[in-house]
Amino acid sequence: ARGTETPAWAGWTALSCLLLLFALWYFFNVFFNIYNKQVLKAMSVPFSMTLMQFFIGSLIVAMVWMSKAHPFYKPSRSELYKIVPLALLHTLGNLFTNISLNAVAVSFTHTIKASEPFFAVVMSWIFLASPPTLLVVGSLVPVVGGVTLASFTEATFNWIGLSTALASNLTFQTRNVVSKKLMIKKGKPTKKLSDEPEEATLDNINLFSYMTLMSFAMLLPVSLWMEGMPWLPSVMAASFPTVDPIQMVAKAAFAGFFFHSYQQVSYLILQRVHPVTHAVGNCVKRVAVIVISILFFANPVGLLNALGIGVAMCGVLVYSVVKKLEAQWEKAKKKLKLLSGSSEDMANYNACSTKGEYLPLKIGEKKPEIFSA
Repeated sequence: ARGTETPAWAGWTALSCLLLLFALWYFFNVFFNIYNKQVLKAMSVPFSMTLMQFFIGSLIVAMVWMSKAHPFYKPSRSELYKIVPLALLHTLGNLFTNISLNAVAVSFTHTIKASEPFFAVVMSWIFLASPPTLLVVGSLVPVVGGVTLASFTEATFNWIGLSTALASNLTFQTRNVVSKKLMIKKGKPTKKLSDEPEEATLDNINLFSYMTLMSFAMLLPVSLWMEGMPWLPSVMAASFPTVDPIQMVAKAAFAGFFFHSYQQVSYLILQRVHPVTHAVGNCVKRVAVIVISILFFANPVGLLNALGIGVAMCGVLVYSVVKKLEAQWEKAKKKLKLLSGSSEDMANYNACSTKGEYLPLKIGEKKPEIFSA
């Protein structure tokens, strides 16, 4: 009936909302990197900066839950035990990233972090017994080659910056694998009736919120032991006499706000688009961060260095497309197999496909957990 058709403006509204989320994602990420690097250049306190980011994130989490902007979920004891190792890896990943940003240019760190697909494939092969196909291996060649070329032509190159950026990739991808191994069950907030509140579930936002709170608690004693309390005016006056204390604390707090905000917006986008679309958007975001940071901080970039960055980013895009094509191929093979099976299997398949639910590509395979670093 014509009265039940979706109005044309509804599609444009959803698209406008999605474009706004992508714009916010890029905006928050760019400004996080700028403020973060400014403080690190002036004070060189990567442990305290990471702690500040988790502290600001914890405040935001508390306000979101208290204002009921997102349903609060109380995890069981077994779920908390499973979140702890994820929070530890989350802490290490962000700490390694800040140590790298403290040592080298923002553009160099993000070029190294573009090699995440390589670590994702290796970790899945080792721990999940999921060997890559030849197409995936081929798509990783430009990623590894471009990162290698960019690394050894980088004007600010040093081994601390390189090794900690690689360690960040390793810990973040290990976190993803651990999440799959522990099989943390997650869902989306749902409404039973139009006038009833959303049911709280351990969705991506609540999981990230608990990891943020745990990460702050884990890093607090380590940060105090390594760097003390550099944000105190007396400490800043003695250790960093050339900086403006109020300005540095404000920039550190803004970096923490932008850090948590871009992660949360990333999850909101992931709920609305295909994971491959999200991965491509993440690649474009990294390009934006690299280009803007080079212009803002006036970092010297040679021809070979720019070539390496470009090749690496193109490799990531090719990898994302290859993964999407492989998923479609496996889905088609599964449907063909079901066509020769029972009518009940085919009915279940069609029901899941209509609802947009995840379709396992192999027997016993779980839906992959995707995190944004």
